[in-house]
Amino acid sequence: MIVLAVLFAVLGAASNAVGTAFQRKAASTVAQGGGLRLLLALARQPAWSIGIAGVLGAAVFQAMALVNGPMALVQPLFILELPFALLVAVPLLHRRLSSDAWWAVGGVVGGLAVLLASAAPSGMQHQAPMDRWIPVVACALGAMAAAVAAARSSSSPLFRAAALAAAAAIGYALTAALLKSATARLADAGLPAFLTTWQTYGFALTGVAALLLLENALQAGPLVASQPALTIGDAAVSLLLGVVLFDETIRTGWWLLPEVLGALLILWGVRRLTRVVPHLIDVLK
Repeated sequence: MIVLAVLFAVLGAASNAVGTAFQRKAASTVAQGGGLRLLLALARQPAWSIGIAGVLGAAVFQAMALVNGPMALVQPLFILELPFALLVAVPLLHRRLSSDAWWAVGGVVGGLAVLLASAAPSGMQHQAPMDRWIPVVACALGAMAAAVAAARSSSSPLFRAAALAAAAAIGYALTAALLKSATARLADAGLPAFLTTWQTYGFALTGVAALLLLENALQAGPLVASQPALTIGDAAVSLLLGVVLFDETIRTGWWLLPEVLGALLILWGVRRLTRVVPHLIDVLK
């Protein structure tokens, strides 16, 4: 089961990266504009269709990964979307990676390996009682609102981007928790149960909210502020929600030292990527 969870999570990260890269490729070939005209122009581009298929495939892979493994394992693996997106987009957009960028990619991948090998997340519960869901949802939504309020009250583009990205990260983590629960209902009791459980509509709403927050974060300031907050924030909050909601466990004690080292390596790699690859903003938008 754990092997399947890892496989589906990696496939989901790769699929989402392909979707992002091909959508960016399609957007670069159409005239600037908005609304229905832009959508119709994009729909005529084969690259855009591939991009949409990639995003939809990522959602399916994520659901399958969450059914087969702990959330504390699955969600951090989606950090791989960042180097995957870069590796796909570079040849697609006819760009080159510098040696510094390759070192940064290695830092992200190596840090993630160290973090997950040290933490060894475990646990296979898929449902949580309402007396856990209510405070978790309330705290998550409250933290998102506080981050948005802090961003609105600041004039610093760096702080605004980081705060909005942190809010998006919390939203994505909450979406994953709700998706895990709803997908388990689908697997256990079929489509009627999936359509009548509140978590199904919860993950749809929080997913849209997180996406909008991310778009605002990308517009508010530089990627060097928003991407680390999003990448590390999503993984950290997902790990916390896995422990609190689904009784998942990670190793503590002296294992915390390599876990922190892995997290720092990931953070270094993400920050380095946003600095040494000037066109990364274009790739990820």
